[in-house]
Amino acid sequence: MTTEAGSIQTVDDKLLRRLANTIRGLAMDGIEKANSGHPGLPMGCADFAALLFLHHLRFDPTHPDWPNRDRFILSGGHGSMLLYSLLHLCGYEDITMDQLKNFRQLHSKTPGHPENFVAKGIDTTTGPLGQGFANGVGMALAADMMAARFPDLVDHRIYAIVTDGDLMEGVAAEAASFAGHHRLGRLVYFYDDNHITIEGDTDLTFSGEDVGKRFEAYGWHVQHVDGHDFEQMHHALTAAEEETDRPSIIVGRTRIGFGAPNKVGTAGIHGSPLGAEELKLAKENLGLPVDKDFYVPDGDYEIWSNRAKEGADGYAKWEAIVNGAPAERRDAFNAMFEQKVPDLKALRPTFEAGKGVASRKSAGAALNAYAPAVPWLVGGSADLAPSTNTLIKGSDSIGPGKFSGRNLHFGIREHAMGSIMNGMSLYGSFKPYGATFMVFSDYMRPAVRLASLMSLPAVFVFTHDSIFLGEDGPTHQPIEHLAALRCIPNLTVIRPGDAHEAAVAWEVAIEEKDGPIALALTRQGIPTLDRGEGKLAAADGLTKGAYVIRKENGPKPEVILIATGSELSLAIAAAEKLEAEGKSVRVVSMPSQELFRRQSDDYREEVLPSSVRKRVVVEAGIRQGWEEFATDCGAYVVIEDRFGASAPAKDLAEYFGFTVENVVAKAKALLS
Repeated sequence: MTTEAGSIQTVDDKLLRRLANTIRGLAMDGIEKANSGHPGLPMGCADFAALLFLHHLRFDPTHPDWPNRDRFILSGGHGSMLLYSLLHLCGYEDITMDQLKNFRQLHSKTPGHPENFVAKGIDTTTGPLGQGFANGVGMALAADMMAARFPDLVDHRIYAIVTDGDLMEGVAAEAASFAGHHRLGRLVYFYDDNHITIEGDTDLTFSGEDVGKRFEAYGWHVQHVDGHDFEQMHHALTAAEEETDRPSIIVGRTRIGFGAPNKVGTAGIHGSPLGAEELKLAKENLGLPVDKDFYVPDGDYEIWSNRAKEGADGYAKWEAIVNGAPAERRDAFNAMFEQKVPDLKALRPTFEAGKGVASRKSAGAALNAYAPAVPWLVGGSADLAPSTNTLIKGSDSIGPGKFSGRNLHFGIREHAMGSIMNGMSLYGSFKPYGATFMVFSDYMRPAVRLASLMSLPAVFVFTHDSIFLGEDGPTHQPIEHLAALRCIPNLTVIRPGDAHEAAVAWEVAIEEKDGPIALALTRQGIPTLDRGEGKLAAADGLTKGAYVIRKENGPKPEVILIATGSELSLAIAAAEKLEAEGKSVRVVSMPSQELFRRQSDDYREEVLPSSVRKRVVVEAGIRQGWEEFATDCGAYVVIEDRFGASAPAKDLAEYFGFTVENVVAKAKALLS
């Protein structure tokens, strides 16, 4: 479809305009039929999208998960009908014409914003602005890391359409800085510079900066084009693809709602259907039949089918290269995507009973015990590796142009760290982890939520998990954060109670394939429990979320103490004192409510018998979320309605009531 004019490549403007107008028509009709949606972006970006998919993007609809395909991200996910129309025309089987007609309807494969788990061909879930931008950075990072390991098998790019809204969000700034520093040359972004947001012209809020110069300062390759001039965009894309040492952004001046005579260039077309009269005028203006909905001209499907066949040929050539590689190398490549887990229990480190060790340190020891056998596990922290104990020893750091290592340095960019991790997970060849203090999980919550929505097997390591981090005070002391994380659907939170549980927690995190894990780890030393001679149950019970770590001394417990994390040893000490006074007390370690809920009714009844309603919850966090496990006869040793304080951990324990005496008193009050 591309012709040569001397040394300059040209494209067929007339053909591309027709293809782009077909995309506009499908988008307008889908939104009009749903009476809901955002036509402005699809109409404004259809020219660039048609050019990209016809001449530049490498894809094969028959192998939508091909590892060496180009990735495409519609970061402004509100313009989803643009992506759905393209996927339909290119032959992705999930997006049929009926699906276009069911846009935004219950159980359709064309929801209001693209969801990667709903239909093949969608590389990430977008909608919250800035997230797609940062996901692309993670994909490009993963691609460069894979290319460093398998240079003959990885040579693709990551493309995206990003919007004014994306570039206003702070997460995009964090990710752009990271990409520029690391020289992620596989990134090619098109900035839909249409000067319009929901409230009106961007001059309202976005006139004080030059986006192009900002990205030049980040270290990006920057070009400016007319977003409706195919020749300019084609040359800009070609130049961007020749860049290997810098990410690229093409600033494309577009007109939102291109083709709608009365609404083009206005905020009114951003997020509302055109309406019957404007739709008719737009179709007339674009040369589309006004009496036909979801119209595809004769020949368009054939053009897109031929383009898809080119992609299939590319896949076949790549597959031949893979199959022709030495068996050991081919197996190593496939293993990165298969991510088969070895016998981690055989590698589990041992810890000295009675010794006080912070779970961040014991978890770090476990990470390094398992990492050599798990080459697809990579990660780092938001400038906190010495504090979070998340460096993989003996492995190199990832840096500008250096991608063969396993240690990532995200800088003080928690939000981008989470979103970049999501991009790496979506890419498929790595299981990423990222670490910071738990209180800063607030900074990355949108990314954690999206990881949960997409069922991405990322590992979020949150250390300094309670008031007992001590003297840094309430700005750094988590209070509500455990509860806030636990209320995110599909996120598994694990708060291990000693070194043995910390090691098992990492095993669970590595083995998990269907959703993210959040590890909550202590700053302060906590006792390594003596699990020998049958005194206490083995830490493997953590895999079930909760287990009876200390049995009662009678036929039935009178009271059950439920504890997590650093408070587990406190509950055990309180049980021993109560037992000395003739009480029958059970201690349940519940490092993960989510894992416990997944167990059978019989197992849950075995651990927490419904006949024993007197229960005491001991956790250095708020009460919210514990009502399910502590019945109406329960008591709590928790943080009630306040923040922490700056003081040594021992003094904080006394002040907030995390003492053996207080736990005993709570239990006795229940028993009386």
